[in-house]
Amino acid sequence: MSTILGAYIIMNIIGLIVMKVDKNRAIKHQYRISENTLWLVAIFGGAVGTTAGMQMFRHKTKHMSFKVGFPLLAAAEVILLGYFFTL
Repeated sequence: MSTILGAYIIMNIIGLIVMKVDKNRAIKHQYRISENTLWLVAIFGGAVGTTAGMQMFRHKTKHMSFKVGFPLLAAAEVILLGYFFTL
């Protein structure tokens, strides 16, 4: 159980960092992290981190798929994690 929680926490830290790095690259007009990569990080457990990063760094907030998709995915992940730990 603690391994799963640890992996979940690490993925969300990665999600937060990925959003910050992509925002910094956007500001500097550098090579960007692909949207597919952002979604993969979110799907594999980092949705809370990517959602927090989106809000903290004001990044991808105009893209409806991110604005709606990341929070919905984050809610689903939290519900599933809560369900998993109540078994």
